[in-house]
Amino acid sequence: MKKFFVLIVLFALPIIAYLFFSSGQNNFAKLPVLTENVEDLNDFESLQGDSVSLEEKISIVAFFGKDLDQIKGHTFNLDQKILEKYYEFNDFQFVIVLPESAREEAIRFSDEFEAIGNPENWKFVFSSEEKVKAVFESMNSGFQLDKNLHTPYVFIVDKDKNLRGREDDEDYGKMYGYDASSVADLSNKMNDDVKVILAEYRMALKKNNAERKN
Repeated sequence: MKKFFVLIVLFALPIIAYLFFSSGQNNFAKLPVLTENVEDLNDFESLQGDSVSLEEKISIVAFFGKDLDQIKGHTFNLDQKILEKYYEFNDFQFVIVLPESAREEAIRFSDEFEAIGNPENWKFVFSSEEKVKAVFESMNSGFQLDKNLHTPYVFIVDKDKNLRGREDDEDYGKMYGYDASSVADLSNKMNDDVKVILAEYRMALKKNNAERKN
């Protein structure tokens, strides 16, 4: 009986493995492109005076407006549920797009946040209100910035400056952004989607390396 059981297991395992990986192809498919050619940040400047680009980086992009005290909960949620898991990836960045008038507040906000998180990997970038609106509107997300140029939604932009998201989410339908005020959305949706896009680029890199070796 024991030998029979062992034979069944040895016969069944390859079939089960095949079915698992073949059925998982959709789970590891590319994260859909919802908007192409998001406007880059060429006219923006970071806190350190550097330029920041969306090209060649997987970017989480946030528009947190002029009153940063109101969104401390958002940043804590993002830091704990998303960002701290992916800081180690060199091609991953978190960009907070702000009007120039928020620069001093951003410095204070960054200093205060050190008590509960690590803002060193955040990239605060600043330009005119018109430029902030232009970048936001180039995403064609259907969301609106409020009077302080704030939205709770954060966005995934790929290395080609395309906005990524979900074509047919079970709760929202087409999902352009992720609500930073919702721990459930960050944990259950955004975290999964960041994993998908990182896996997509890792697989593409492995494929390119294999092709070069051949």
